[in-house]
Amino acid sequence: MRRADRLFQIVLLLDRGRAVTARELADALQVSERTIYRDVADLGRSGVPISGEAGVGYLMRPGYRLPPLMFDAEELAALALGSRMVRSWADPALGRAAERALVRIESVLPQALRQDPARDALLVPGFHVPEAMRAPMTELRASIAAHRKLRLAYSRADGLSSERVIQPLGLVFWGETWTLGAWCELRGGFRSFRLDRIGSLTPLDEYFDGDGMLVRYLMSVQQEDDKACPPPPAHTSGDA
Repeated sequence: MRRADRLFQIVLLLDRGRAVTARELADALQVSERTIYRDVADLGRSGVPISGEAGVGYLMRPGYRLPPLMFDAEELAALALGSRMVRSWADPALGRAAERALVRIESVLPQALRQDPARDALLVPGFHVPEAMRAPMTELRASIAAHRKLRLAYSRADGLSSERVIQPLGLVFWGETWTLGAWCELRGGFRSFRLDRIGSLTPLDEYFDGDGMLVRYLMSVQQEDDKACPPPPAHTSGDA
């Protein structure tokens, strides 16, 4: 990474409203702490308002305006790839938003960076994600953001249908399928629902406190995965 790019990354990392230690900066940028000390001192001398306190870290003082954003070729490739994933695998509204964001970024790029054959060669087919898998996503995202309960008609893999009230927490893409992570009030526990098995969604005039629930859901998924795939037994001396 060029030094100018590293200095810009330091400014970005310090502009998040919290103190960041030299060790955190060094780990993020893959350099030594001594390099961070030198770079921060140079930024300060150039007029960037950085405050620092031993044992606490560095903090950007309020009111500083960052220079216009600029991206290198690999960053643009990553943004383009992410945009194409969203357009191919998510709901149409989110796909259009990703397209608008990429167009906005490209509109301020130098001409030399607007066309890149290597970037155009990153393709994201979407035929393996059927429309039924993506159709409920717009409404689900709105209910997740609002912490709004839903009444859900759902069909299991064995064909058994049920209706239940859920607290929607997050959407998870597994490569071919989208699932909804939720607290199921019928079962009294966390559950994952395939989006293509959802028959109907009805937002309710009931809301829930979602603080920390997504983390707890992810922990429950991890615990179930650990149970399904136990570690191999430890070898003892003399075993083949």
